[in-house]
Amino acid sequence: MTGIGKKIRIERIMHRDSRNMVIIPMDHGISNGPIKGLIDVPASINKVAEGGADAVLMQKGIVIHGHRGYGHDVGLIVHISASTALGPDPNNKVQVCSVEEVVKMGADAVSIHINVGSETESDQLQQLGMVSEECTYWGMPLLAMMYPRGKDIQNPHDAELVAHVARVGAELGADVVKTLYTGNPDTFRDVVRGCPVPVVIAGGPKTNTDQEFLEMIRGAMDGGARGVAIGRNVFQHENPTKITKAITEIVHFNRSVEEALEMLK
Repeated sequence: MTGIGKKIRIERIMHRDSRNMVIIPMDHGISNGPIKGLIDVPASINKVAEGGADAVLMQKGIVIHGHRGYGHDVGLIVHISASTALGPDPNNKVQVCSVEEVVKMGADAVSIHINVGSETESDQLQQLGMVSEECTYWGMPLLAMMYPRGKDIQNPHDAELVAHVARVGAELGADVVKTLYTGNPDTFRDVVRGCPVPVVIAGGPKTNTDQEFLEMIRGAMDGGARGVAIGRNVFQHENPTKITKAITEIVHFNRSVEEALEMLK
């Protein structure tokens, strides 16, 4: 990552002391519609901001409905990829926003989604390369969501696959890579070792219990993750503020799962 613009902006999406990130994606509405937790996006943002989230991530059209100007401040990442569950191939992500447009919104970072192994992998990789160049020009940090997805991929959490896609993101210019957790700290450590930029984990499907969820985060941090970018397990939680606080206790203050669970009482 080079340039004073990137350095200044990335400070707004990470914790100043830990240098880690708690990012709450709220871009699910475009793929799944107005689901639970995203009916009133400004209210949901306020809840996670109160819990200590460093940034929220959303599509451009939702930004205008009230990201700033109330409650606790929180960084803004604008997602520029899209597909819907109604389309023939949800893994075919297309670019729906330019980096210049994100700059004009006053955002702190750009996010792009790349499905490596999908039928449109080549088009998506080309998008990533071009967006990376634009982000460098505008001094805008780039978060690349890198997932192993394709008809021949049986286990997307396989450590070799996750390490590969994370490296692809770094090779093509991402400043931060979001990817899947491999299931244990040792294998995830290999992912982090092979990726020269910070790695944050996705949340995946909604977990069964808070303890299971927080154990995943604790394991990822023990494996070298620099934080999380988790949506449904936060904004669909019965108390988004408290679960966000529990996450920050692990990510920023190195607390145990037991200590983090105390935040939910």
